[in-house]
Amino acid sequence: MAGARQVVGEARRIVVKVGSSSLTTAAGGLDADRVDALVDVLARVRSGGARELVLVSSGAIAAGLAPLGLARRPRDLARQQAAASVGQGLLMARYTASFARYGVRVGQVLLTSDDMSRRAHHRNASRTLDKLLAMGAFPVVNENDTVATDEIRFGDNDRLAALVAHLVRADLLVLLSDVDGVYDGDPARPGTARIAQVRGPGDLAHTEIGSAGKAGVGTGGMVTKVEAARIAAAAGVPVVLTSTVHAGDALAGADTGTYFHPTGRRSADRLLWLQHASTPQGSLTLDDGAVRAVVERRKSLLPAGIAGVEGAFSAGDPVELRDHAGRPVARGLVNFDAKEIPRLIGRSTHDLARDLGPAYEREVVHRDDLVVLYP
Repeated sequence: MAGARQVVGEARRIVVKVGSSSLTTAAGGLDADRVDALVDVLARVRSGGARELVLVSSGAIAAGLAPLGLARRPRDLARQQAAASVGQGLLMARYTASFARYGVRVGQVLLTSDDMSRRAHHRNASRTLDKLLAMGAFPVVNENDTVATDEIRFGDNDRLAALVAHLVRADLLVLLSDVDGVYDGDPARPGTARIAQVRGPGDLAHTEIGSAGKAGVGTGGMVTKVEAARIAAAAGVPVVLTSTVHAGDALAGADTGTYFHPTGRRSADRLLWLQHASTPQGSLTLDDGAVRAVVERRKSLLPAGIAGVEGAFSAGDPVELRDHAGRPVARGLVNFDAKEIPRLIGRSTHDLARDLGPAYEREVVHRDDLVVLYP
């Protein structure tokens, strides 16, 4: 365990995620003392200049509840977006004022999963975060809840944090909440114990994982945090999951929380987003030969291998690629509108170029825009 915590203490670039319940009151509205306490820790960690931090912060919707006279987090999307619109400004103003005590400038970065699965947008987000860090600013990342649709229920930003950690090539992800780690049962019950480290999914196979927290102002819970930790670990990023009050100890490498060992290697950033953050807008059914080409040989999807199409997607949207039984085998960004696909089905690119023009002599989904969902 000492070796694992040494990795934590020596991490140079770190992504820290904090949940709504750690920043706000149960009734909604920001708790200035809680924000200041967190900023005190983060500012101290980066003060020597040897460590870079990115904060993924929930709290926009929760911060907007009280100002709008909402007693609890609304269920309908329109009021969630309204609360996020009001609350995001309050959240950033609080961070700006708090970090100003240390002479640190704050940069706001709002992301959506759709942005991050598209090549150009993904590249721009990566450059922005790198430049903010290079210029000594402190990036504060949140999901763009005011325009998000399905993404607004993204797991209280836990999964977003895992993907941002991969995006910025972080050495460590720290997930903070109101629980000080993963337990082998309900932490409120006597006799349960904290799980100090997780080496792989099998270590939690028989563990009872709780859902949303008690505060009622966020959407996450231990389930989404463990899922996020697994995503990051599978992408080669170690993770510490602990409570916000133990943030300083966790970042110093102390034995607190639950440490998730990396279980995989780093891959193409954008493909991780495509696999874990995109919402398919339709599907393409592949014949058996195309399934083998895509899954086993990691080839692009050509029109000749398509057997059917569903959905109303546009070029550039994420779509599922399914086998004849309807099982998703891959996900990718499609190069044609759904209405164009039927006349392409089963035809070679050479024939399509001859009959429809050179713009049709290309892949329906290029292998660089495709991620296989099972080996």
